[in-house]
Amino acid sequence: MEKRWSDIELRAIGRRLEGYAAVFDQETRVAGSREIIRSGAFTNTIGVGRDILALANHDATQVLARTKSGTLRLAEDTRGLHFDLDLPDTTAGRDVLALAERGDLGGMSFGFKVPAGGETRSNGLRELRAIDLYEISVVSAFPAYEGTAVQARNLQEPDNAGLLRTLNRWRH
Repeated sequence: MEKRWSDIELRAIGRRLEGYAAVFDQETRVAGSREIIRSGAFTNTIGVGRDILALANHDATQVLARTKSGTLRLAEDTRGLHFDLDLPDTTAGRDVLALAERGDLGGMSFGFKVPAGGETRSNGLRELRAIDLYEISVVSAFPAYEGTAVQARNLQEPDNAGLLRTLNRWRH
């Protein structure tokens, strides 16, 4: 699985984070190569209803939200892959919120695979046109992509019943 990360801008207000996990048509350098994500790259993944996780630092033991439970919402728009997630009242959730409020987070990231035919390469540029998304992550440091944005928003306390059950199911 490949992982990519991005700069973020934060404003912490409450227990909800929203912003962009990936932006379209912004060229970046990854491991010495040039790469760009094209509009529509996440359409199939979002459309099939795969359970996508929101994690802290790509750590599956630090689940922040997931699409299956409705605590993570994903959508593509003209800018990129937009996310909106309800932070849990867990150690990881409180830590992410505290770091967001202080402006100490380094970026957003996502873990993915490229399906057959999902990329093209030309003149040293890898264009990602289809991405099988598995997770998005709030990361502490070292962004590869710039231009993503995250804001923390006010929200009533989310219902986290079943979070531990779904985490354990995902681990197996």
